[in-house]
Amino acid sequence: MTKSHRREPDVKLRILCLVALLLWVVGAVLVGWVFVKGWTMPGADKRLHVLLAPAERDQVLGEMRLLLKAVHGVVTGLGSQDQQADRKQAEQAARSAGMGMAADVNPALMAKLPLPFKQMGMSVHKDFDGLADAIAQGETPAQIMHRLASITGRCTTCHDLYRLPAGP
Repeated sequence: MTKSHRREPDVKLRILCLVALLLWVVGAVLVGWVFVKGWTMPGADKRLHVLLAPAERDQVLGEMRLLLKAVHGVVTGLGSQDQQADRKQAEQAARSAGMGMAADVNPALMAKLPLPFKQMGMSVHKDFDGLADAIAQGETPAQIMHRLASITGRCTTCHDLYRLPAGP
């Protein structure tokens, strides 16, 4: 075999490796871009519209309702006369909205959500766990309400920034 015959497969192999590497880099960049941007488009109301399938939208809205129910459970527990039993209720309500609630979210759905939306959501879940711990450790109602106000502040910020429109 001559030298020119040996070099020909080496050149083809190198070109194939470069093409594969280029495709991998382009794919990684696209996945990263979608992870950060999500599936969104600007809305007429100045909010970013997050485009989800109907079942995905229902799932996100259902999670938001559970968060609101947890807030209600904490406030109800703190406002009752029987401090001991109701602090336990408030703690359980807060824990129900913690990180355990976010553990099994569909990765395809998470990919569609913009990064700041995901970050706010995860911080809310984490802070609900912190709120439950604070209730269990005996923080005062004023301290607990301060924590709760911080959480609901992120909820209102998220609703000011994003919209989940119905339909295709």
